[in-house]
Amino acid sequence: MQSPTTSPAGGRRSIVRTELGQLLTLAWPVVASRLGIMAMGLTDVIIVGRYSATQLGYHALGWAPTSVVLTTAIGLLVGIQVMTARAIGEGRREATGAVLRRGLSYSVQIGFVSMAVLFVLGPPLMHNIGLEADLADGASAVLRVFSLSMPLYALSVAASLWLEGQAKPGPVAAATWGANLVNLALGLLLTPGSLGLPAFGAVGAAWATVGARAFLSIALLVFIVRMPQARAWGVFDKPPRDLVAESRQRQVGYGAGASNFFETAAFAGMNVIAGWISGLTVAGWAVMLNVVAIVFMIPLGLSTAGAVTVGRAYGARDAAGVRRAGLLVFAVALVVSIAAALIIWPAARPIAQAYTTDAATIALAAPALALSCLFLIPDALQVVVSQALRARGDVLVPSCTHLASYIFVMPPLAWWLAIPLGLGLNGIVWAVIAASFAAAGLLLGRFWMLSRQPL
Repeated sequence: MQSPTTSPAGGRRSIVRTELGQLLTLAWPVVASRLGIMAMGLTDVIIVGRYSATQLGYHALGWAPTSVVLTTAIGLLVGIQVMTARAIGEGRREATGAVLRRGLSYSVQIGFVSMAVLFVLGPPLMHNIGLEADLADGASAVLRVFSLSMPLYALSVAASLWLEGQAKPGPVAAATWGANLVNLALGLLLTPGSLGLPAFGAVGAAWATVGARAFLSIALLVFIVRMPQARAWGVFDKPPRDLVAESRQRQVGYGAGASNFFETAAFAGMNVIAGWISGLTVAGWAVMLNVVAIVFMIPLGLSTAGAVTVGRAYGARDAAGVRRAGLLVFAVALVVSIAAALIIWPAARPIAQAYTTDAATIALAAPALALSCLFLIPDALQVVVSQALRARGDVLVPSCTHLASYIFVMPPLAWWLAIPLGLGLNGIVWAVIAASFAAAGLLLGRFWMLSRQPL
């Protein structure tokens, strides 16, 4: 007779506990680094918002197209993380240096192209989307400064994704929070004007971001080259030309980049719809979105950890392991998002008051922030499921799902609810809720369908 510890059910529970522990061990520093990234944005919004609600509108609009290009660039580089995890799952850790070197080369190209696109095309975009002239002028100045940081940030993303694929997210978190200190010091110096310097407002906050990203990229690259394992893992070896490996790495990035583009472009479009209503609505949306984006960093970090665990199981051709890794990260994301909603909903007004002292902005942002709790759960699920699908080789469907939900559903619904129906900022939030539920439902259905098929 089998004892409970040796029964199949007991064995499965032991495996689940072990894998859950591995997931959480990997996830918490990744979440910490993602929260660190958002803390930079939070710092900027608070510093600029308390300096001037008008400057906060400039900052939000200048950031909107930048965020689209930036997150698309991050998506294009996700292949670094996935292919690193797969190589380790296949027992070929020495091949991960080639993944990094290809990724760094690719990141330089992406960074400079992104900078050029934003710097040249951003200001004309601001002046041709129906904004008031002062909003367009202020946003354009901020946008051009943000664009200068793109090559630096792309390098830091490549280094971060490789370290996370190696299950070494701790140094990424440490460097990210170090960059936060740089950003805070420069923001306090340049935005309101300190130590005899003039006040640069939102432009000063953008320059602080440039300095922080320079620190982050240098810190991570120095850490990698000083790693004791760097030589054994092929970091210093020029990889032989491998068109198949290069193509696979880019293809994963194409899917993630497309999904990121669709989602962030749609959310940036919400800034435009808010701008059609009023500059005050833009400021209210900026406050609400910043809070939600901070919360989103937790499932985003979980999605990274889930992609690593799913990718390793996929590399080992372990179908049961792929299913377990996916379901574990989905469950954790669900619990975390419910907890976040229960915290934010009753505290919406005090949170809004922390961002700005402007009574009219608080009156708009607080109800919208409470309403946003409805999409925290599906938003968390859609990001972890989409990353799990990409890690197991399903690149196209997540991108198509994000296209359908965030491009075809969210923007037209937001415009109709906010302007013709007169719901204003709350109408925009209701559109986000609908799109998030659509994306989460479609992606979960896709994962369930693939889990029934052999690898």
